[in-house]
Amino acid sequence: MIDPQAFFESLADPIRRRILAMLLESDELCVCDLHDALDAPQPKVSRHLAVLRGANLVLARRDGVWMRYRIHPQLPAWALRILIHMKDGMGPDPLAPAASRCDTRAA
Repeated sequence: MIDPQAFFESLADPIRRRILAMLLESDELCVCDLHDALDAPQPKVSRHLAVLRGANLVLARRDGVWMRYRIHPQLPAWALRILIHMKDGMGPDPLAPAASRCDTRAA
């Protein structure tokens, strides 16, 4: 279940909006890919991801030493439509990660 207030509060921050837009473009992204693309320190990106997890917008899974994030697959249709319209309104993202730099063999 998603709390509409938590959903909209999550969208109030530009970094969280960028994270959500990037996750809509990819099946799953590693936190290292996100902090590289956002040019933000890993702890800051992790704090924003914690807010998104708390609002049930994203799911996380551990892959060795890496944490990988994706849009919650049970996100209500109304919330997904809002995220898609938000992303479309942002235009193309020149900082979206092209390829993962996380090497799962190092795990």
